[in-house]
Amino acid sequence: MIDRTGLAEFLRSRRGALQPEDVGLPRGPRRRTDGLRREEVAALCLMSTDYYSRLERERGPQPSSQMLASIAQGLHLSLDERDHLFRLAGHNPPPRGAFSEHISPGLLRILDRLIDTPAEIVTELGETLRQTPMGVALTGDTTRYTGPARSVGYRWFTDPAVRRLYAPEEHPFLTRMYASGLREIATLRGRDSRAAHLADLLLARSEEFKRVWEEHEVGIRPHHVKHFVHPEVGALELTCQRLVDPDQGHSLLVYTAVPGSESHEKLQVLSVIGAQALR
Repeated sequence: MIDRTGLAEFLRSRRGALQPEDVGLPRGPRRRTDGLRREEVAALCLMSTDYYSRLERERGPQPSSQMLASIAQGLHLSLDERDHLFRLAGHNPPPRGAFSEHISPGLLRILDRLIDTPAEIVTELGETLRQTPMGVALTGDTTRYTGPARSVGYRWFTDPAVRRLYAPEEHPFLTRMYASGLREIATLRGRDSRAAHLADLLLARSEEFKRVWEEHEVGIRPHHVKHFVHPEVGALELTCQRLVDPDQGHSLLVYTAVPGSESHEKLQVLSVIGAQALR
């Protein structure tokens, strides 16, 4: 059963504890109180201000699990706080670990400060959970996919358009890397896991995947330097730094170019293209 009073009080306290700079928002000279405004939180939670405001006022329908997950992410809640939120709203908390898509507040705080840098947070299966604006400008909006196609490894073998973003000389290595990585995760998580399900789907759909899968390769790790072919700015040589959340199995990927290089100049052009697309 939903605890409307407890839920409202918890939401108000978490909103009051967040500062604009915590979520990548400017403070502005006209802000008179600490904490975020209701409309700011609603935007972060991908819902209407009216819906969120009713929850804080102990009104409205019982929020669904999907709504609660969005609120937990928008308010940058820890896993313990997320679970508490679900219980206040009368739901069982989602599972933790590699199966969870709840991004830790620490990773979100870092991502929110990378406005001018291509970056993304991904699951162990290569499913994009969040991107910076520059990340979208570099690879497109990869959070829009649904079903098995959310995994970049699955798309690599089923969607030819994915390969056009990478230099052709990288394709053979990436083919082996995605098959190797999926084999390791499927073995780690077991036959009933999503990784094993993806492997079964690919074995049925892709002869190329079946061929490299039968090689039983493991331990092939991504190159630190990646070679992109962007449709607007052309060839890009970017270094990828990875920060791993050991509790959730999520990775923050940050793409940078050597200062003064041609790729660095192209990233500046890409930032303009990304800003124009947002407008």
